Amino acid sequence: MVSEGISPGLKGEKQTLVCEHNVAGHVSKFSTPSMILLMEQAASAGVNDHLQEGEVSVGIEVNVRHLAAADIGATIVAHAELISVERNRLTFQVDAYDADRKIGEGTHKRAIIKTGG
Repeated sequence: MVSEGISPGLKGEKQTLVCEHNVAGHVSKFSTPSMILLMEQAASAGVNDHLQEGEVSVGIEVNVRHLAAADIGATIVAHAELISVERNRLTFQVDAYDADRKIGEGTHKRAIIKTGG
C-alpha cells in the first residue's frame, strides 16, 4: 500500500544538457541509456516528496523508444506522469523532448520499498 498522496496524475520533470559525458561516442548524440536515466529521474522526482520515512522508490521496468537524436549543447527535458498504482508498484508514462521535438516516449515502472532494518 502506498501513501495517500501517491495517485495517478502525479508528475515529475528532470532536465540535462547534452555533453560529452552523456552521448554515444560513435555518433556524438544523446545516448539511449542517458535518456532512460533522465526519464527514471523524472519519475523518481515526481514521487519522492510523497514517500513516507524509510521508503524509497526503485526502478523495476523500462519500456521506451528513442525516436530522434539530440546534439551536444541541446537541453533535454524528461516528463513523467503517474498513470497507475497497484499495491507498491507505480507505472509512469514518460517522454523526453529536445525543445519542442519529442525524442523519446514509453513507460517506466517503479516499486516503493522499505529501507534499512
